[in-house]
Order: sequence, then C-alpha cells, then structure tokens
Amino acid sequence: MLLTISTTVQPATDLGFLLHKHPDRCQSFDLSFGKAHVFYPEISAERASAALLLDVDPVGMVRGKSRDQSFLLDHYVNDRPYVASSFLSVAIAQVFRSAMSGRCKERQELAETAIPLSARIDVLPVRGGADFVERIFAPLGYQIQLTRHPLDERFPEWGESPYFSVTISGICRLGELLSHLYVLIPVFDNNKHYFVGDDELEKLLEHGAGWLGTHPEKELISRRYLNHKSSLYREALARLADDDRSDESEADSLPLESLLEQDEQTVPLNDQRLGTVLATLKGSGARSVLDLGCGEGKLLRELIADRQFERIVGMDVSVRALEIAQRRLKLDRAAERQADRVTLIHGSLMYRDERLANFDAAAIVEVIEHLDPPRLSAFERVVFECARPRTIVLTTPNQEYNVKWETLPAGSFRHSDHRFEWTRQEFQQWGERVASQHGYTVRFVPVGPVDERLGSPTQMGVFHRD
Repeated sequence: MLLTISTTVQPATDLGFLLHKHPDRCQSFDLSFGKAHVFYPEISAERASAALLLDVDPVGMVRGKSRDQSFLLDHYVNDRPYVASSFLSVAIAQVFRSAMSGRCKERQELAETAIPLSARIDVLPVRGGADFVERIFAPLGYQIQLTRHPLDERFPEWGESPYFSVTISGICRLGELLSHLYVLIPVFDNNKHYFVGDDELEKLLEHGAGWLGTHPEKELISRRYLNHKSSLYREALARLADDDRSDESEADSLPLESLLEQDEQTVPLNDQRLGTVLATLKGSGARSVLDLGCGEGKLLRELIADRQFERIVGMDVSVRALEIAQRRLKLDRAAERQADRVTLIHGSLMYRDERLANFDAAAIVEVIEHLDPPRLSAFERVVFECARPRTIVLTTPNQEYNVKWETLPAGSFRHSDHRFEWTRQEFQQWGERVASQHGYTVRFVPVGPVDERLGSPTQMGVFHRD
C-alpha cells in the first residue's frame, strides 16, 4: 500500500524538515507486521512529494500464532498486503510520529502554519460506497478526487471493486492531515488487525481533538474506529459531547462562590454540585485532597483557589481529560509554589495505588455510575480499604428525579455512559453497608432543588472515620 503526501509551499523542500525524513535518502523501518519505506519521488523548490510504502508480510504475521482452523485460509488469502487499513495507520504513527504531533525543530513555525497539502492513498477499500468518501473527508474541508478500480481489467463484466485511489487536497497543518488519515483510514476498511481496547479510545480522542466532535459522521467514525465495541464508542461520543459543552462554557464560567449566592433555580446543577462538595471538603478541615475521576479539572480549579488545601492530587483514567485539565489549570504558567501544590496522575479506581494513601479527604464526583456494577467491589476496596482518607465525599445521580426532565425518555439514564443510576434508598443502602464494613460513618445530603416526593437531582454521601 502506498501513501503519497505532496505540497507546493515555497520552498517545497521544507517537506523534508516537516516529516523529519531527508529527501536524499530512502529510509526503511521495521514494523511488527512488515517494513515501511519512505522516499521522495518528487523534490524541487516548487513541489515536493514524500511516499510511504508499506510492505505487509501476511504469512509472517500468523506464523506460530494460534487461530481458528476453520478460517485458516483467510489468514493467507486476503487484501491486507495491498490496501490501506489499520496497518497504514500504525505505520503513519510510528514513522511520522513527530510530524503528527506538530513538532519540527528546524521549522516549528511552518509546522504550526496551514499550507497547501495533498495526500494520495493507493488503494483505499471503501466499505460503504463512493459517496462515503465524500461524507467523511468533505466536512474537513478537503477537495476529493476518486478513481475506482475494476475487479479485474481482463474481465470487465465482473464489475467494479470496492477499491479506490483517493486524493484529498486542502490547506491545513501537516499534523492535522496526518491525524485525519490516522483516524479515518481504518474507518473505510472497517476491520482492524489488532485488539481494540481502552487505549484505542484514548487514541481516538487524542487524534480527533478539535475536529471529530463537530464532524457530522462522528458516531459512524467512532463506531468503526473502535471496531463496533459499544461500550467504547458510547464513551467516546459522550466525552466528545462533554468537550463541546466545556469549550462553549469555559469563557463564561464564574467562581462558585458568586454562583452559589444566586437562586438555586438559575444556577446549573453541576455548579451547585461542585459548590456543595467544596464546602463539605472545607468543613472537614482537610489540608490534603484527592479528586478521584477529576476529569478536566473543574473541581481542581476551585480547590487550587482555596489556600486551605495545601496538597491536591487529581487522578483520572483518561489521558485526554488530564491533558485538558493541565491546559485549563495553566499549571505550566503558575508560580512554582502554586504548581507544587497540585499533581495530576493517570490511574484507575479498579486497582490499588499507593499514591492515593495518606490524604485527609477524597472527592468522587459523578464517577461511580460510570462503573460496571460487578466492579464496584474493587472500587470499594481501592477507596475505603487501601486509600482510606479520613473523609470521602461522593456524589451520584438520583434516579427518581429523572422524571423531572421532560426530554429524557422513560427508563433512560442521564448520560449514555452510565452503567446504573440509584434511587435514594439504593444509594443509602450501599453507603451504609460500605461505611459499616470499613469503619466509617455516613450521612446523606441532597444537592440541587428538592422535590418533596422525588428528592434532589443529585445525592451526596459524606463518609468519615475518626
């Protein structure tokens, strides 16, 4: 399979700097499934083209590996060595890693500039028809040229194949083009060659940042990229939606103290929730605080603003969310004394972690409902048995209150990634059991406007041990 990237920016020879590959040399790279070769079929001041040629070894890939014998022949007779697929995406990420991340030591200003670029893919298997190419690339601003190939030129009666030579052209940054190709090439093939897990979700969100959330086909792209694994693409869509809402509201955000002075009916529920959690943490006298499942750092921002909290750690399973938190908290620009108070760590609430020990308090805000119920016991051990802070403030939706939202269909959860939502009785039974087992006391606090019959939209448990 062959990918050719061209530019007419002047001087076009700068493409060599942008790709970190010298135009005068043919370079080869060993990959787990074959070899990748980079060379320049065209190089001048007016126009330059760099080619990535991928040579896949299908026999070497399956030699010595266990497999379903009923499909033995399929491992050797397929189109994998010849068409653009997830193999090509992996090669792009490994061979053009620096270019895709937007780094260029010699020409950094050019790496950050939109320039005329085109990419030709030979050949792309389009599992979805010719118009599918337009639906995927056109919303990103590319002009598209397609050449469809027959199944066999010697037998025209066999008809057309699903294989196209595709050229996309536009004015963009090279890093953007490579990220688009990395994400979208496997979408056309609709069949990844490797196991798809949580790390693929993070890659999708990382390389889809800034464009996937607004793409009209984001659901289809997420579904195909994540190999139709429903739990993963549902989480991807939910987090993309959260990113959009966060970006829209960030500039207009107000300090929680001023929001809480307003009528609770006019203050967003999330702000009421964070304000209540913050007040509870302050009232506990805590000096060191964990924000478990910190997301993009909304609570962390409020903790940092209060000098009572001398040691603050935010942990999240999502690398993407931590990157957004790092940017929004501006920790790289904060004074050294201020930055030393705050640490962001990557981790999971499913596994014991020594970094979570010896804290006065922990906040777990709208997190547990995202866990599969069979995993709650692991969560309980990690937080209440191993980390064991003196105070734990935990919030979760009140399922009974859902009927107050007319736009929420009956029986639906408030978020597509929620695995469950508890009634007040269910939450209190769980909280009392966990507190009793681990030596805590617990009290329950309503958050948000209280309905006499349904309770509050958010329920909070405050766990404390002496």
